[in-house]
Formats: sequence, structure tokens, C-alpha cells
Amino acid sequence: MSHFRRVRSGRTYFFTLVAFRRRPILCDDAIRSSLRVAFDRTRLRRPLSIDAIVLMPDHLHCIWTLPDGDTDISTRWAQIKHHVSFSCRDQYDDIAPAESRRRRGEAAIWQRRFWEHQIRDDDDMARHVDYIHYKPVRHGHVSSAAQWPYSSFGRFVKSGIYLPDWGGTEAARTMMLE
Repeated sequence: MSHFRRVRSGRTYFFTLVAFRRRPILCDDAIRSSLRVAFDRTRLRRPLSIDAIVLMPDHLHCIWTLPDGDTDISTRWAQIKHHVSFSCRDQYDDIAPAESRRRRGEAAIWQRRFWEHQIRDDDDMARHVDYIHYKPVRHGHVSSAAQWPYSSFGRFVKSGIYLPDWGGTEAARTMMLE
């Protein structure tokens, strides 16, 4: 487990979002580009700090910190998901959405809901950040966290929180599986 302390003034949450029918589309260039724009636009209207993130082919995990007194995570996710769905609707229209999705004008990009967990303390934060960055290794996509290009791992290495070989050594694997 990485050992670092974060000073957080607002509430911090861990999220999991899943692609519609678990389609492996979230690492596609169009989705990644649209997600980046969606996060930037949403942060202009409703500030948030993305503390850690990983895109997996069919789901994503991230940790956000919101400003003091702000707990409106649903509006932020609705804006992000809407932007991605609208931007990418023509590239991923091969699955006919259910009638309820058609009535709402929803594209077949995201599952409707998301899972969240409020981070309790620094140890909880460290566990969730490690979980996020080790996820591609656990799923067998790469043999070390540094090899996965779709995460915030590199930012953590640059800031000295992780060593570049973290998540690829036998000790890290053993620690993560405990």
C-alpha cells in the first residue's frame, strides 16, 4: 500500500461506472477524448478534483474530491455521461437501446447507475488509490501498473507517491491480494 497523506477539505468519493452491457469501449480514442472534454466542462460548472482514475475496457474507477459543503455527485455524473453519450452516439449505435432508453434519448454507452463510496480517512484513500492503479494488472491487461496508459498512475509516480515499478513486483501483487 502506498503511504501518503492528503489534505482534503471537501468530501471525497470513490466511483465505479460501467459501460452499457459491459461493452469494451471505454479505452477507445473517441470515448477517452470525449471523457476528457466532459470532465473539463463539468469542472468549469461544478468544481471537482480528480484524485485518481483508471479506464478499463468496460468500466472506470475514479476518486473525486468536491468543494466544502457540496455533495452533488449525481449532477456531475449526469453531465459527464450525457456529454460522452451525445458526442459518441453515432460511433456506438450498433446496439438498439430499450424503449425506455429511446424515450429518454439515452445512447447505449453507459449503464444508468454508478456505484459510490465515501472515503472515510487517509488509509481508506490509500487503499482505493492502490486499487485503482492495480486494477489493470489484476485483470491481466498488463504485468505492471506503469504499462497501463489509461490511468493516473504516471501522475503518482511523478509526484513521488509511487515508485515506477509499483504494482509490478511480486511483493505488490501479494500485498494487493491480501
